[in-house]
Amino acid sequence: MKFNIRGENIEVTEALRDHVEKKLSKLERYFEAPPTSEVNVTLSVVKGMHAIEVTIPLTGLLLRAEEKHADMYASVDLVVDKLERQIRKAKTKANRKIRQEGGLKDLFRVESEPGASSALEEDDEYELVRTKRFTLKPMDVEEAILQMNMVGHNFFVFANSDTEQVNVVYKRDDGRYGLIEPAR
Repeated sequence: MKFNIRGENIEVTEALRDHVEKKLSKLERYFEAPPTSEVNVTLSVVKGMHAIEVTIPLTGLLLRAEEKHADMYASVDLVVDKLERQIRKAKTKANRKIRQEGGLKDLFRVESEPGASSALEEDDEYELVRTKRFTLKPMDVEEAILQMNMVGHNFFVFANSDTEQVNVVYKRDDGRYGLIEPAR
């Protein structure tokens, strides 16, 4: 794997670079051939929290994870765990697709330990536990933010009265708000 490691508001020391490369290189064991794409890693410090963001572009798949922790080395460990879970889920999905129609056969390595993949497949299933239906009331973004705060949620789905499209407002980690709207 080739690494592009950069720092924002933090100096990337040789020891930190080595730790990141060592930990992320462990992900190669999940692939038949080591990924040839460049792994983009951004290390940053915001309000005393050490954050790491990793993007691994693969053929037909994009792995991306980010983590924040008080310690940068712990952030690296946490993001590797998150990427491993994503890889196992993608592998389970690819194996299911192969059985059905043939898919990304050569991307993931076959588990050598008996019984290991079946336990992983069970963990990676998605369980839908609730479905909600509601009427979208046309409103502007400011009213949607007020409604979201009134109900105490961190997101709110609404019909934007300005664009006449379904939008989502959400509360960001920094305390400000974001808007998700469909591309036109």
